[in-house]
Amino acid sequence: MIRAYTIASGKGGTGKTTVTANLGTALAQYGRETCIVDTDMGMANLGLILGLEETPVTLHEVLAGKAQIRDAMYEGPYGLKIVPSGLSLQGFQSADPERLKDVMRDLTDRCDFLLLDAPAGIDTDAVIPLSVADEVLLIVNPEISSLIDALKIKILTEMIGGRVGGAVLNRTTLDSADMSKRQIEKVLGVRIIDTIPEDANVRRASAARTPVVVKYPGSESSKAFRRIAAEIAGLPIEEEPEAVQEGFIERLARTLFRRGS
Repeated sequence: MIRAYTIASGKGGTGKTTVTANLGTALAQYGRETCIVDTDMGMANLGLILGLEETPVTLHEVLAGKAQIRDAMYEGPYGLKIVPSGLSLQGFQSADPERLKDVMRDLTDRCDFLLLDAPAGIDTDAVIPLSVADEVLLIVNPEISSLIDALKIKILTEMIGGRVGGAVLNRTTLDSADMSKRQIEKVLGVRIIDTIPEDANVRRASAARTPVVVKYPGSESSKAFRRIAAEIAGLPIEEEPEAVQEGFIERLARTLFRRGS
């Protein structure tokens, strides 16, 4: 049965989109049929960091009633399915966020895991992804402002009947945390699933339009993404990247980004 997660944060710049792309790829590396969807229709970035900025059909067209979800689905590393949002303001204005519920229904028989990259903030466009997923995962940076904004998202999610399954502490360093992990858990009222360290390899991979779990599988950030993916999928945690190395066929498929069926 499909399991849907909304990846959310109260503010922009927490690394929410990067987490979505890498967590989705890690799940696909583990052999799980996974689809990631950019529901941040106004400030779409998921397609940009995966080299899909010029796709002919996006979530905009689907939510405008002009295309089916299968037409906006593209294939990434390890068979990962990617549904980007468009970059045009006209497409954004034509999209109806309420149609996202229909999109969710259409995806139920297409994947095991569905990850929604939610818009930052508490506007209507951000609320809908919070309400349609099985669980919301909060992406938090180790700073007060990020923590307070994440708390607002948690409260909002619970107000609309959603459930926050936990938080991921992103971009951690030995000396940057204003609070300890235990203190953050106490403030948010949810457990920290894992921490992702500040890692220059993430930026390098993003510049190459490739998830860090593919480009630099042995990096500390990649290990963290795989740990989180393994926990979500109910699998033993594997630290070594050799089991999930991308071969020639997978690299070729990724460069072509075949349209999903």
